[in-house]
Amino acid sequence: MLGFVGGSVMMGRLADRFGVIVPVVTGSLSLGVGYAATAAAPTMWVFALASGVFIGLFGASAVFSPLVADISRWFDRNRGIAVALCASGNDLAGAVWPPVLQALVAGAGWRTAQLVVGGVCVVAMLPLALVLRQPVPAEVPRKASAAASRERAETRPLGLAPNTLQGLLVVAALGCCVAMSMPQVHIVAYCVDLGYGPARGAEMLALMLGFGIVSRLASGVIMDRIGGLATLLSGSLLQAVALALFLPFDGLTALYIVSAIFGLFQDGLVPAYAFIVREYFPASEAGYGSGSRSRPHSPAWRSGAGCRVRSSTSPARIKRPCSTALPGMR
Repeated sequence: MLGFVGGSVMMGRLADRFGVIVPVVTGSLSLGVGYAATAAAPTMWVFALASGVFIGLFGASAVFSPLVADISRWFDRNRGIAVALCASGNDLAGAVWPPVLQALVAGAGWRTAQLVVGGVCVVAMLPLALVLRQPVPAEVPRKASAAASRERAETRPLGLAPNTLQGLLVVAALGCCVAMSMPQVHIVAYCVDLGYGPARGAEMLALMLGFGIVSRLASGVIMDRIGGLATLLSGSLLQAVALALFLPFDGLTALYIVSAIFGLFQDGLVPAYAFIVREYFPASEAGYGSGSRSRPHSPAWRSGAGCRVRSSTSPARIKRPCSTALPGMR
């Protein structure tokens, strides 16, 4: 997560300067190396280092923010739905992978699961990266930049200095992702806590992220009609309502329903930030702006994460340190 923080800004700069294919190819190869390295890691320190450098710093950070920023530069009309479609990729993966990984870990072990994920990243992502070789047409960024320049000349964005607006977006993203991380990080452990088992929690996570696809696509349509800021404000309110629904309900059926509602309400916030960056900042800074806005995601997710587990010898709920070694690791 810390690697993702620094990598997002760095890869955004690379995308602005050389095009999106450079960070995407870099990220694809780095993810493959990172997952292979973690699969072979003999200690937790090696596992953490490989995850931070290859999966975080040069891997995941090189894909999401640069891709979302790049797609925003290709569209003037229907930009919201275009950004939302691009941003829905990780939700689709989140809906598909949890049950698959649950079965892989249970049947073949976590090391094999890491190798499978790394192999899929290289085999699937590298060929798809070739589609991104064509640079953004020159006339698109020129028009967008000219419009942005006129906007800044006439009035500052929302009456704020650009750095102030960027800082407020960072703070908003921090709060958004603390709330977003709570159910997504804890739902599996929470189901174990309640006696439902990890498989039910993985299903709820997949359901949450599956409905997140609907949320992102809907937010894209809404952004094209009312703009990014209004979408962000309304989505933040709905996210707060959905998060509060986890407090009174802990039944199995109720948790499935609440997980679906949470996914439907909260995931549309993510493309809204990229849309706002593209609305109020020049196209030439789209990658950097989206990467900077992604910086608070990792510490926010870390602050919302924990290692609540149920003791194998006692029904009491306890906390164990996050540094506990994985099976087969010193």
